[in-house]
Amino acid sequence: MTPDPARQAPQATAPYPWAVNEMPRDHRPAKSIRVLLAEDQGMMRGALALLLGMEADIEVVAQVGAGDLIVDAALTHRPDVALLDIELPGKSGLDAAAELRDQAPDCRVLILTTFGRPGYLRRAMEAGAAGFLVKDGPVEELASSIRRVLTGETVIDPALAAAALSAGPNPLTARECEVLSTSADGATVADIADALHLSESTVRNYLSSAIGKTGTRNRTEALREARQQGWL
Repeated sequence: MTPDPARQAPQATAPYPWAVNEMPRDHRPAKSIRVLLAEDQGMMRGALALLLGMEADIEVVAQVGAGDLIVDAALTHRPDVALLDIELPGKSGLDAAAELRDQAPDCRVLILTTFGRPGYLRRAMEAGAAGFLVKDGPVEELASSIRRVLTGETVIDPALAAAALSAGPNPLTARECEVLSTSADGATVADIADALHLSESTVRNYLSSAIGKTGTRNRTEALREARQQGWL
């Protein structure tokens, strides 16, 4: 006898569809939080995108691996929140945050970094960032922080906030920071002077001042200390 198609057993389905972590796209909220993710390590970037994509109300709309791609990606994809690493090729996440403040003011910036340095926190806040977190936190905390900055809150890692208060402000002037940064990779005084259009004596004065303010013995140590403090 030919079985009646109308009486055939229904196809088997997953017993607990609600147990799947990621909500199906057609069941997501009509207005998801659009996120831009900037991280230079491809594996970390992919993992973050995957984990955030499992949140019902978050959608990663753009991923970039270099700082100089952030603003263009933001203008193209119009994210609600930009999640930025600090140390990126091309341009730092802190510099990109300042540009986003001017060119995409509706985009909230959340800094996520391995380096919880007090100086970085101060610079991030000066650049207009709405939050600053270190990467060793749980993804649930990150997702919550994304939602909170979108409501207007400022979210800062508590331990880092305390460290920033005790560390005090950056003692270096903008020009001293510029000269120190240019001195990296074995640049001579003449090289620095040529790059910054300064006289060699002026460069020496700036380097001497930076060495004194950092309490170090030479420009190499001064550069290292300034980086460790997050002043550069």
